[in-house]
Amino acid sequence: MKIAFYAPLKSPRHPVPSGDRLMARMLIDALRQAGHEVSIASELRSFMAEACEAQFASIIAAAASETERLRTLWQSLTPPDLWFCYHPYYKAPDLIGPGLAAEFSIPYITAEASYSFRRNEGIRAVAQRHVLRAIEQAAVNICLTQRDRAGLVEAAPTCRHAMLPPFIDTAPFQQVSRGDTDGGRFVTVAMMRDGDKMESYRMLARSLSLVADRPWTMTVVGDGPCRQDVHDVFSALPADRLLWLGEKDASDIPGILGESALYLWPGCGEAYGLAYLEAQAAGLPVVAQYTAGVPEVVRDGETGLLTPEGDIDAYAAGIRRLIDEPVTRQQFADKARRFVGEERSFSAAARRLGEIFEEFLEKTT
Repeated sequence: MKIAFYAPLKSPRHPVPSGDRLMARMLIDALRQAGHEVSIASELRSFMAEACEAQFASIIAAAASETERLRTLWQSLTPPDLWFCYHPYYKAPDLIGPGLAAEFSIPYITAEASYSFRRNEGIRAVAQRHVLRAIEQAAVNICLTQRDRAGLVEAAPTCRHAMLPPFIDTAPFQQVSRGDTDGGRFVTVAMMRDGDKMESYRMLARSLSLVADRPWTMTVVGDGPCRQDVHDVFSALPADRLLWLGEKDASDIPGILGESALYLWPGCGEAYGLAYLEAQAAGLPVVAQYTAGVPEVVRDGETGLLTPEGDIDAYAAGIRRLIDEPVTRQQFADKARRFVGEERSFSAAARRLGEIFEEFLEKTT
């Protein structure tokens, strides 16, 4: 099929890296691997960081202009076979696809759509009405986590939905050659920004202070507007235990992971975290919290340890356990690499997308 792909939060071509941009690119690659022709329909970003009526009015006008552009293009050429929208939510609704899909009688699909009843105030409520209509119109809403699926069903009980577990391109990570890695070599890869990321950095620093009696070093990959704040929360730890690499190119990450033994990231408020899958694909057990979407990508007691949310003592105990138990650490490492390679690869995602399309698109034709 010819698929018009649209990501209202952040285009796959956006210059700033993030998990959202990465997942959009992954979906495009998986769709292409499944044999579809995928093009990015629009670069329009409907993201509204703060609730602002004037900004939303400007976005609405820009979306109307984009709609007219695509309408004219599709009338002169062949329209796509379906519209695929990635991650519409209250801050970034799809203001283009639902109308065009209805006008040209093509299926409309969402992936990782979400709905929050808490956000139904002011202009956010207006934005969410667009999200809800898109969810209800969709031939299928593809959910990456059970939490998102539950939220959609609560908001739109009759909506059509299907599960697609988060996935990555496993090839660069499974080529990593792992030697006899010291169990005290830790690594994390995360942006340095306010909110949940900063909370995870705070929790990580406090947890590491509780295992100061063990020999370890911590490699931190990442950068962002809170760089100094992150450095400050680690300032009580010995400087020679910390290696700050800053932002690295994606091609460098597999090698960095391959030099480590444990992937540490508490994951406060984490939607799911593709970095967890990358670490496991490279053969690293994970220590994270049992919170938000993290259990969707880390198997507790098999590929890593998930500790109770907010429990710093338990998190530190998880780190200590995997330092002290090399056999357990190796068992987790082997299972982690197998789990991602067999179940969370492009080929697995392409197969699952084919099953979803076969089931739900037949119902719309």
